[in-house]
Amino acid sequence: MLEKENLDVNPHLFNLITMFASSAWCQLGKMQNPVDGKIKKDLQGAQATIDMLLMLRNKTKGNLTKKEEEILTSTISDLQINYADEAAKQIVC
Repeated sequence: MLEKENLDVNPHLFNLITMFASSAWCQLGKMQNPVDGKIKKDLQGAQATIDMLLMLRNKTKGNLTKKEEEILTSTISDLQINYADEAAKQIVC
């Protein structure tokens, strides 16, 4: 069954989603920048990256497998929740 699930996800699409997600996590200050090892927040950049994932979801609607759609939707949701949390911290401070 695991092999069947893996065939349901295009590896190039998975890598693209992962690349955007990694960038957004770094921009949210939740992960170290792999280049310099530092943690920096860039909420404007994070929002732009999340917007790119939303655009990708909109443009590929109807062309994704169920598993690909689940991965993309889950990634976007996780990032949006964390973005909202970080943005709220900025308002309070």
